[in-house]
Amino acid sequence: MGEETVSKNFIEQEIDKDLAEGVYQEVCTRFPPEPNGYLHIGHAKSIILNSGLAKKYNGTFHLRFDDTNPTKEDMEFVESIKADVEWLGADFKDHLYYASDYFPVMYECAVKLIKKGKAFVCDLSPEEIREYRGTLKEPGKNSPYRDRPVEENLKLFEEMKNGVYKDGEKVLRAKIDMASPNINMRDPVIYRVAHMTHHNTGNQWCIYPMYDFAHPIEDAVEKITHSICTLEFEDHRPLYDWVVRECEFDPAPRQIEFAKLYLTNVVTGKRYIKKLVEDGIVDGWDDPRLVSIAALRRRGFTPESLRMFVELCGVSKAQGSVDYAMLEYCIREDLKMKRSRMMAVLDPIKLVIDNYPEEETEWLEAENNLENEALGKRKLPFCRELYIERDDFMIEPPKKYFRLFPGNEVRLMQAYFVKCTDYETDAEGNVTVVHCTYDPETKSGSGFTGRKVKGTIHWVAAPYAKQAEVRLYENLIDEEKGVYNEEDGSMNINPNSLEVRKNCYVEPNFDGAKAYDSFQFVRTGYFCIDAKDSTPDALVFNRIVSLKSSFKLPK
Repeated sequence: MGEETVSKNFIEQEIDKDLAEGVYQEVCTRFPPEPNGYLHIGHAKSIILNSGLAKKYNGTFHLRFDDTNPTKEDMEFVESIKADVEWLGADFKDHLYYASDYFPVMYECAVKLIKKGKAFVCDLSPEEIREYRGTLKEPGKNSPYRDRPVEENLKLFEEMKNGVYKDGEKVLRAKIDMASPNINMRDPVIYRVAHMTHHNTGNQWCIYPMYDFAHPIEDAVEKITHSICTLEFEDHRPLYDWVVRECEFDPAPRQIEFAKLYLTNVVTGKRYIKKLVEDGIVDGWDDPRLVSIAALRRRGFTPESLRMFVELCGVSKAQGSVDYAMLEYCIREDLKMKRSRMMAVLDPIKLVIDNYPEEETEWLEAENNLENEALGKRKLPFCRELYIERDDFMIEPPKKYFRLFPGNEVRLMQAYFVKCTDYETDAEGNVTVVHCTYDPETKSGSGFTGRKVKGTIHWVAAPYAKQAEVRLYENLIDEEKGVYNEEDGSMNINPNSLEVRKNCYVEPNFDGAKAYDSFQFVRTGYFCIDAKDSTPDALVFNRIVSLKSSFKLPK
């Protein structure tokens, strides 16, 4: 037999090459979020990719908060990000860092650039800097302050640090090339004045580094070997390499870009989610209709399902979008063998078995999951009065309707055959009670072969059932119109994205169930106990996903 061929993505091929050539002795990767919002599904791909590479190469994975912009950052976001990264299984034990811890190093790097004649203090306004920058077709022109003497630049930069100047009055710029075809290299701003309180450093600093200057220094200080980022940073790579080189870091980290993960018909932009939260359309950053990692966790998605999803999406340079149905496929695949299949009635009507003894209760044995014996069995109470789904009874059924209707017989799942003999309605003609008789010879598991029925329906025993609230989620976005309105940029919200059913009944086997626990409701879908609103005495379930899908896994 030949050796098994192991397929590697282009990033792994580059890492193999770097290790083989001795560029690096070991692998160190990082995930560097800015704490200005909750993470979403696209960040999950980056977390899983970066931590997975570190694990595959027996290297180290860092979680680093890129907290260089105090205008938008908040400790709430810091804590939510730590929870998300840990939940996804990325091990950052002993490797949690903050970019703000490196502010002294960044300041010294800026001083070094000034002394080398590679940076200068500029008095141009932001509007003038943009005007001087030029266009994609025309080169920029030098700032009139570009040739300030080194000593003057050092003095002005120290005064910037000491709070002498107002916000926007002066900036520090790298001195590179105003005629560069890459606009990012046209003397970019690397420090600005900002008199703001920072969540980590307080009022210690009133100048803050720009991302393109800070990020390569952070990577270099932490001895990151491979800085894996998304494609929009590809044009910034020459500046990344310039900063590392001119600041004289060795060994230098290497930036490699991959395509972002785009999901169809979902909202990922932080400013859009913020507006949804502020307008009360969703109940927070973790509303189960969103695709923030916190929202997916609350909805009932698992780390394993997200890792499966990321693996199916693959890693490439080609931009593209993925159908949300593939994410749903992954959670179904993950849960189908792991979760108990319980009975729940979401739109109940009473079913009375008229010939069943009034005071009697039987305890029937049921498999928790027919496809996985390891999940064991449970006891179900069965008695004269039950709840069934309203859709499982019709007075005048269409052809090929095999559930209950007058004169028809069905099997009650895990129990007996019952035959409909009568029904009751209210003043509006809505069915309120269905009357049946049962055949005691047809008990499930008894081996009865006398006759067959075409329909099987589920039920819960009325006296023992637990009342619950069930939330049925659909896409937050109107799929026919797309995410954003082209005319005004607003979001095309689906008004029917949430249906709340408060009068549902579930079997009594949910004692001890806690937040995030998930189950399959037979014939209905997968559901999760809501982490915010559910209590032991008032259960609230979120629908994770329905049972059926049109999605086909590509061959």
